[in-house]
Amino acid sequence: MKKIIPLLTGLLLLGVWAFTDSQEKPKAKQVPNILFAIMDDVTYMHMGAYGCDWVKTPNFDRIAAEGILFNNAYTPNAKCAPSRSNILTGRNSWQLEEAANHWPYFPAKFKTFAEVLDEHGYHVGYTGKGWAPGVAKHEDGSPRNLLVHNYSELKTTPPTPQISNVDYAGNFEAFLNEKNDDEPFFFWYGGLEPHRGYEYGSGIDKGGKSIHDVGDDQVYSFWPSKDSVKTDLLDYAYEIEYFDKQLGKMLDELEKRGELENTLIVVTSDNGMPFPRIKGQEYEYSNHLPLAVRWGDGISTAGRKIDDFISFIDFAPTFLELAGIKEKESGMKNITGNSFTDILYSSKSKQVDPKRDHVLIGKERHDVGRPEDHGYPIRGIVKGDLLYLQNFEPDRWPAGNPKTGYLNTDGGATKTVCLNSIYNESTFQYWAWSFGKRPAEELYNINEDPDCIHNLADNGHFKKEKDALKKKLFKELKAQADPRMYGKGNVFDAYKYADQSGIDFYSRYMDGEEMRAGWVNKNDFQNLEKLKPILMN
Repeated sequence: MKKIIPLLTGLLLLGVWAFTDSQEKPKAKQVPNILFAIMDDVTYMHMGAYGCDWVKTPNFDRIAAEGILFNNAYTPNAKCAPSRSNILTGRNSWQLEEAANHWPYFPAKFKTFAEVLDEHGYHVGYTGKGWAPGVAKHEDGSPRNLLVHNYSELKTTPPTPQISNVDYAGNFEAFLNEKNDDEPFFFWYGGLEPHRGYEYGSGIDKGGKSIHDVGDDQVYSFWPSKDSVKTDLLDYAYEIEYFDKQLGKMLDELEKRGELENTLIVVTSDNGMPFPRIKGQEYEYSNHLPLAVRWGDGISTAGRKIDDFISFIDFAPTFLELAGIKEKESGMKNITGNSFTDILYSSKSKQVDPKRDHVLIGKERHDVGRPEDHGYPIRGIVKGDLLYLQNFEPDRWPAGNPKTGYLNTDGGATKTVCLNSIYNESTFQYWAWSFGKRPAEELYNINEDPDCIHNLADNGHFKKEKDALKKKLFKELKAQADPRMYGKGNVFDAYKYADQSGIDFYSRYMDGEEMRAGWVNKNDFQNLEKLKPILMN
């Protein structure tokens, strides 16, 4: 009996411990694989799961239906390189020195979660567009790949010359073939679609769509509802659908290998659509992005729609936590984002964590073309239904200088239509919304006015709300050591542009040098200051 009683007691305690432990742990039994699929320039509204009927995204919709659809996911900075820097480091742009800018030299001091996963036993790689555009090097000056290994060698014949010839799904399969059976993986599927340029009319000619598929009410109010704009939108849709088909092939491959259920699949975009007043700006459609997450072995209750605000700086800490890596062991510098594993494990819909009620956004220099290669600095906060923006240099042109073709707006049919709107008094506002100068403060009710047309900043009825948002924004920026809060914002303009061909673009162009900017149309290079007297009105 003396031997049996302690044994029974031990077994009882072991049973209590096991029961308690089983209640606290998620149902996943091992660290998950991670497939991170990121589109290049997509606004959240243009996925089927969000109610769009003229863009067909069955695989994104599947991820949402079998996982979680996030209604409030935001990038802190609506441009390719800085947005991807935010994802990889878990830090906001203003905390990343040169990497706050587009086409930067990425500071060697900042480690990425992909590098950390690689160091901790994950098989890591990417295909297509990784972190770009910019230059990354180690402290010794040797080349550095922020996503470790590139799997883009396999090529295919794309449906249009403007769609990438990288065989995304084929390269994913090659990546999986190289991993050990007991090795978890992280893979970044970086689609180059629907980044411009497009084959004009491809959405109709090859996608089988019609101009009538896009209603006048589905053309944002800051563009004219013209056939050429709708054609542009359908070309954009066609490229999103191409990305989605490649995603579907990857899901099939995971299913075939028995890896689907233990793979966390995250599908999103880096910034809003490459159209005027969206990409490169800081409005609702610029920063509000699609996000669907599926994890069969880990998500508690599938099919949920979540209203918690998620920032792109939250991805890094989430992935590290799921991999069982503590931040202090990672070598990453002071991650600002917060893991959202609590949402994955929760059974709740709508709001899970009441503290997730806002996100910070902002920008520095994007594309060149202003005198001295200056940027257009903005900081902002989205909280509830309100978006507050502080424009620090309102005397500068927000979308780029007129003389060099508004280089922070990608070229395309819609840009051309908006540019030409300046010549007629009845359409002038379309030009002003996309390219005109802006006041120092902007405030919008994004629930009632998602197009961000009606600025409430000077409306006395909203003074209390505006002041509260500004106070909260500046308090958090100071806590994050944003140089703009301490009179040192000019440091961002002083950082060198990493694309040598674009340095000092404005003065070289004004001196008669033939300059190239592949993201805009040739006819965008025109001096739009010499216009009709309507500009003076």
